Amino acid sequence: MPGPIQPTPAARTSLRPATATIADGFWHARRAVNGRVSLPQGPQLLETAGNLHNLRLASGAAEGEFEGAYPFVDTDVYKWLEAAAWQLAQESPGDGELAAQVDAVIALVAAAQQPDGYLNTYFQLVKGGERYQDLRWGHELYCAGHLIQAAVAHHRATARPELLDVAVRFADHIDGVFGPPGSGKRLDGIDGHPEVETALVELYRETGERRYLDLAGYFVDRHGHGLLGGEAYCQDRVPVREAVDVEGHAVRQLYLLAAVADLAAETGEAELRTAAERLWHAMTTTKTHLTGGLGAHHESEDFGDPYELPTERAYCETCAAIASVQWSRRMALLTGEARYDDLIERTLFNGFLAGVSLDGERWLYVNPLQVRDGHTDHGGDQSARRTPWFRCACCPPNVMRLLASLEHYLASTDAQGLRVHQYVSGRYAGDLGDGATVAVRARTDYPWHGTVAFTVEETPDDGRPWTLTLRIPQWAREFRVRCGELTYDPADAPVTDGWLRLERRWALGDEVVLELGLEPRLTAADPRVDAVRGCVAIERGPLVYCLEQVDHPGGGLDDVVLDTTRQLAVKHRPDLLGGVTTVVAASHRRRLPRPESGWWPYGPADDAPHPAGDPVELTAVPYYAWANREDGAMRVWLPTT
Repeated sequence: MPGPIQPTPAARTSLRPATATIADGFWHARRAVNGRVSLPQGPQLLETAGNLHNLRLASGAAEGEFEGAYPFVDTDVYKWLEAAAWQLAQESPGDGELAAQVDAVIALVAAAQQPDGYLNTYFQLVKGGERYQDLRWGHELYCAGHLIQAAVAHHRATARPELLDVAVRFADHIDGVFGPPGSGKRLDGIDGHPEVETALVELYRETGERRYLDLAGYFVDRHGHGLLGGEAYCQDRVPVREAVDVEGHAVRQLYLLAAVADLAAETGEAELRTAAERLWHAMTTTKTHLTGGLGAHHESEDFGDPYELPTERAYCETCAAIASVQWSRRMALLTGEARYDDLIERTLFNGFLAGVSLDGERWLYVNPLQVRDGHTDHGGDQSARRTPWFRCACCPPNVMRLLASLEHYLASTDAQGLRVHQYVSGRYAGDLGDGATVAVRARTDYPWHGTVAFTVEETPDDGRPWTLTLRIPQWAREFRVRCGELTYDPADAPVTDGWLRLERRWALGDEVVLELGLEPRLTAADPRVDAVRGCVAIERGPLVYCLEQVDHPGGGLDDVVLDTTRQLAVKHRPDLLGGVTTVVAASHRRRLPRPESGWWPYGPADDAPHPAGDPVELTAVPYYAWANREDGAMRVWLPTT
């Protein structure tokens, strides 16, 4: 079944999405919680927050006042619908409670749509039908984008047209209103929050209607021309083809760049591809946190300057992690390069997954890399403590839709064979382009163990050779591959640009075993990252680790100093946080002066360092699992002096 990113047959991509199923293991467990707990709660949470009430008001089926703090609350409904659609694709699309919930919400959406296709409950109810007069803050097109993506997902999952018909009518309305100068259209404008651009590309892919692709290209090209005042916040300072750095509101920038990658794929425009590659490089080399998180500033949810990567004030919005995965997946398909999948893996296991609690009921909007001793949390959307919902509830349904569609981010095919991008227990299958199919089944306990065993389950009847391509992660210092009589290691493995290519005439039952070394390691940042100079972080495989106060009773974390001369130890804890592998490290506490011993926290630079205190054993847990037990201090980066 097509997923959320489905290039047309004529697209100029290096790779094509392949089919994968997740049958067991780490991501199967996280998706099971999403399907069993998070998604079923959606309608009730949307009811309580007033989102569904607004749709009833707009349709005339209820009376009352608009509920919600923002004009874009409709998007929470649409993201939940998209998540539910991908979940239905794994279940029975027409039966069950989830299917009934989806049908009921779609009926509300359809009833709220106006006769000419327009749909936005805030402007219909609060602004008396006034349209497109506040493109900077109103986000009418942003809402339309999420509606379109939900409709495409529902159509691909169920083959039913109800929601797609709503989306097509809205898209046709938008196409009739917006266009460049000289086009005869009423408005030359863009939305302050990009999203409709990539949605229109996917609607073109689903319907074959070229107008939607052209409209997406128009919106992308009009960003950066001062239509919204020329602010980086709304991606209006520099045209994307001329930009040399990511800037402004992180989620808005990344959604726009996902559309740039889509357009480059469908149109073949080299300038767009070059811009996307240039900006991805700028982002990953100077503005990406160790967890894959993005956003340095709480103010304006902004990227910040190069190497401005704070810890306790890191923003790292969960939605930015999701947008990063969506953009990098498009870049991986476009270019065929493994570096994009390296970032996807890092972001999925760390910056993204931290956004939802292990029980699937509580969420983080921001994902800092440190919570100090004595931290006072003031609540709200930017809290460092998990909460059941938000006033601006963009992140929870966004997490739901990525988890529900995760199978579509794992594999691809090209003319040579099948390519495995991310490692799970399950089945990978693809088409070689001429109708011949290939498939392998994988068994693994990744990321806790580094062994991934593949068994060939389908191969062409004519016995032709094909290539099984495996990604060797950027973090992997050691690996070994056994394929029949052959064994490869880093000294002699045919690895190019992060890919290990195994070409042969495969037979049913052939096995390939990939062994990735998972020794824990210490990571240091570029010295230009002032916030963590003199610090290291603990990593193991794709996982970033952190310390939590709950594991270190009797003292805080601000005065801990890691002993880098002592070897890191690994301990699997099936009883902890749903079953995790912890890393144990040696440390001591600095004997720091108490506040009452002086009135000034500064002194001469040549003072002797504070003497070391008693040794302390540190227990580091995976970052994605923090804030699931009790409130307290947390830190990723650990001082070494």
